[in-house]
Amino acid sequence: MHETSRHTILAIDDHPLFRKGVADLIDMDDTLEMVGEAANGQDGLELAKSLQPDLILLDINMKGMSGIDTLKAMKQEDIDSLILMLTVSDNEEDVLTALRIGADGYLLKDMEPEDILGSIRKAMEGTVVISDHLTQLLAKALRDEDKLVEDKSPTPLTSREQEILEHISNGMSNKLIAKTLSISEGTVKVHVKHLLKKLNLHSRTEAAVWALRRL
Repeated sequence: MHETSRHTILAIDDHPLFRKGVADLIDMDDTLEMVGEAANGQDGLELAKSLQPDLILLDINMKGMSGIDTLKAMKQEDIDSLILMLTVSDNEEDVLTALRIGADGYLLKDMEPEDILGSIRKAMEGTVVISDHLTQLLAKALRDEDKLVEDKSPTPLTSREQEILEHISNGMSNKLIAKTLSISEGTVKVHVKHLLKKLNLHSRTEAAVWALRRL
């Protein structure tokens, strides 16, 4: 029998009891492994660079370097890990800022532990994960932006970009899209970058929500 490879996770949160709870939660799933934890953004950034985990759980409200600043730094460092915000903040500005910077999901700490674990599993499969009522918040924000630019026609997408956008809306990762379309993952990334620019969107998460409302 082949041993199933486990997805590695790094938790960055300044509350030790919460980090312990997350570690215990991760231990419940044989497909997941907690490989590191950090109490602040700077240490978390260094661990992310050295460990290169599959997924990072990142709090927003931390002393010193905030979660938003940590996320920005990780994107500037081209850290390739999936990054899920896991926080108590359902502030609209926090949600929109995190997703536009490039977070791969936004979860609230008051979710049931089983739901958090389920969301982590879905994220690993390429699905955009956002707490339910935050999805409505994001959709409303995008609608409001649509009204501000309703007189501006977006640049039309190519047939390939449209195809990739549909796959993004179905929660598929770049790797899975590449396999499905028989193209390289690098090519998919280029198409994603172009379609985001054409639609004036900032992240795959926004693209998924946009597509679900329009396709």
